[in-house]
Amino acid sequence: MNSNEKNEKDFLKQPIDRLGFFKMSGVALATTAVILSGCKKETAEPITTPTPSPSNNAVDLGSGDTGVLNYAYALEQLEAAFYTQVMATPFTGMTAAEIQILGDLKLHEIAHREFLKAALGASAIIALTPNFSSIDFTNRASVLGTAKAFEDLGVAAYNGAGKLLTDPNNLLLAGKIVSVEARHASVIRDLLNPSSADFAGDDVVTVSQGLDGAKTPAEVLTIAGTYITNTLDASHLPTT
Repeated sequence: MNSNEKNEKDFLKQPIDRLGFFKMSGVALATTAVILSGCKKETAEPITTPTPSPSNNAVDLGSGDTGVLNYAYALEQLEAAFYTQVMATPFTGMTAAEIQILGDLKLHEIAHREFLKAALGASAIIALTPNFSSIDFTNRASVLGTAKAFEDLGVAAYNGAGKLLTDPNNLLLAGKIVSVEARHASVIRDLLNPSSADFAGDDVVTVSQGLDGAKTPAEVLTIAGTYITNTLDASHLPTT
């Protein structure tokens, strides 16, 4: 067992009162994954879309619900890779509270990534290669600013993709994941500007309706693609 694996195991064994809210939401997500997996076996039709294959060196996300889940899987790969790097090379002056929070987020994103990969099975896209050359992982502002951008983008992505799903079990899964992503976005925003309204700022939540914004896959991938070496082909995703 290497030191990172030992640290993660030790982290998971800490008392609940120390881990607080984020540990509990991680447990809830894992429980949800088990329950939902069982439900899909009993009620959901199996995924029949052929395995997406690269075309012209692009990674084809596929079509239908499979394509939408691969779209989510691509974003979760990006976030998991980002937080893994953050924890492997902590920025200068990272506090104990920040270590706890960012470590929690890392574990959540890995859980999201692995659950989507398992749900997709043979239809899952390849492991993507991140491109974090524009991020200074030694600098707090660079790391937290990127985390804020990723989390806000993730929430908008799930919100925009929900209407594209046809299987209610897949929609349930997306709804559970996006609720966790919204918690991530709020805590990162609070780290950047503590005790302010930024945790649910009016740049992402409409004041009159109290709702988060949504982005289409094309809008999201234009932004996320900057941080992914692979080219993603989303041309076969549903649009309505």
